[in-house]
Amino acid sequence: MMKHASQTREDDPNYYSHEPETLKTKSDVRSFIVGNGEDIYSRLQSAIESAESEIILITCFWAHSPSLISLGTSLKLLSDKSIQRGVRVKVFIGFSSLSIFQKIFQTASLQGRSYKPLEWTKKLGLPSPLELPGLDMEIKSIFVRPFSVMHPKFLIIDRKEVWLPSCNVSWESWFEGCIVLSGPVVHQFLQFWHYFWLRTRGEIKAPEESPAGTFSTPERAATPFGAAHCHENLHENYPSVYTVFLPSPHHVNPSFRPWPWIRAHPPPPTPLNCFILDLFSSAVSSIYIQTPNLTTPPVLSAILKALQRGVDVHIVTSERLMILEQLVTAGTTTARCVKKLIKRYKSFTSSMPLPDEEVALQSRIGKLIIEYFTPKEGGARGEPQQSHLKLTIVDQQWTILGSGNMDRASWYTSQELGVAFLSKDLAKDIRNVVDEQLIGRKRFVFGKV
Repeated sequence: MMKHASQTREDDPNYYSHEPETLKTKSDVRSFIVGNGEDIYSRLQSAIESAESEIILITCFWAHSPSLISLGTSLKLLSDKSIQRGVRVKVFIGFSSLSIFQKIFQTASLQGRSYKPLEWTKKLGLPSPLELPGLDMEIKSIFVRPFSVMHPKFLIIDRKEVWLPSCNVSWESWFEGCIVLSGPVVHQFLQFWHYFWLRTRGEIKAPEESPAGTFSTPERAATPFGAAHCHENLHENYPSVYTVFLPSPHHVNPSFRPWPWIRAHPPPPTPLNCFILDLFSSAVSSIYIQTPNLTTPPVLSAILKALQRGVDVHIVTSERLMILEQLVTAGTTTARCVKKLIKRYKSFTSSMPLPDEEVALQSRIGKLIIEYFTPKEGGARGEPQQSHLKLTIVDQQWTILGSGNMDRASWYTSQELGVAFLSKDLAKDIRNVVDEQLIGRKRFVFGKV
């Protein structure tokens, strides 16, 4: 990642390009949550309502949904609390995609479009300014045509705590995840927001001291949780985890191939892209990937190379998620790419000679397992219909969470944001939570379990 830093100086944001080492930090991991989007936002409600000075909410897609209703309810409660305390709370909301109409007419400027208070209710479905007298609120959208959505999703509370969900403010009942962090990593999120969304430079204000000195605890739920919900408290086990903050700026040029037989153009050397490819190329035992879609050529090539080195690869993805979007941004689909991956894997496993035992150990081909997410039968309340979690675990010690998919859009045009954690125990705990909720929600496609 560090050797490519000089190539990112034209990106936006690029504040880290001269000193990429500054992306290394520490995290206090407080909890990990899975469920559908409504479950995640029900958990976020307690954090929002606990804020004493400031909320920063960044998401990609914005739609009328139970998540939006939960957000509006929490903003009203927070406003009431602020009035009682006599201290207005600052609220910044940033998003990228509201509708096709909005994308067509959105300004190309990275200053974005600011929404006036009179637009909050009619256009965004939020409470009116009269219902939020205790909040000092700013709302902005940024989108760059033709394909560059700002895809990160995070919530910062009082500049002390960060929630990193995979879900948007949207209606889909998909399998999602969210990790809750505090400690030095919060400053990384603030920097990213400061440089890109505020378009300002300079010193970032430190968090105000709270008399209570406590963090939010996700205990409140506005509605019953869905069938795949699980919340794992981790704060006592994981203070000061080595962490790498991984921004991935947007790029306007999609670098499409004019002909399918031409070699794919390398992806932009963003910190997130480079870090993932470096991890895959240095993996020695295992790679676990859970992604909504799998269509980006660099990842598919890296998977095959890892398998040839003897690394076991386990993929959980969705067979039919956002098909039209895949065709437009990648010219293919996850199902097609999975079939090609299996075909190429079979070709080099079947063509291997039968060596003696010692050579066989040295030239072992890694095991490939591919599964499609599928909802449980019976239609229980809140049952996820697709998997939208973005999770990568390498060698059972590196864990990457965030907004980035293993699809072409995330790797070539969208702005993304990931966070990597180095901890064998944390990787194990997160994998266990996910695996438990995936029982009965996977369809076997290829390999031997």
